[in-house]
Amino acid sequence: MTLIELSFLANIPQTVEWNYNVAIVMIAANLVVVFIGRFAIQNAGVGPDLPVGKPALWKNFGLPELLATLSFGHILGAGFILGLSNAGLL
Repeated sequence: MTLIELSFLANIPQTVEWNYNVAIVMIAANLVVVFIGRFAIQNAGVGPDLPVGKPALWKNFGLPELLATLSFGHILGAGFILGLSNAGLL
């Protein structure tokens, strides 16, 4: 290995292995983002609807909104997991 490759390997952060605390953080991040996205998305209900029944409060929350909020929730959850593991809290 060259010196450059070794310096890249030295800068890779060590993360925790999967455990239930990691799962709880990811689920919580996704639920928070879905709840915020339900009220923050302005043009909701334009695309296809979800194939399951929903309460009246979620009537304009379709498949595009679900995919968008869960995608952002996973990005946010990964950041939370990396930050908490680097802080030694996970």
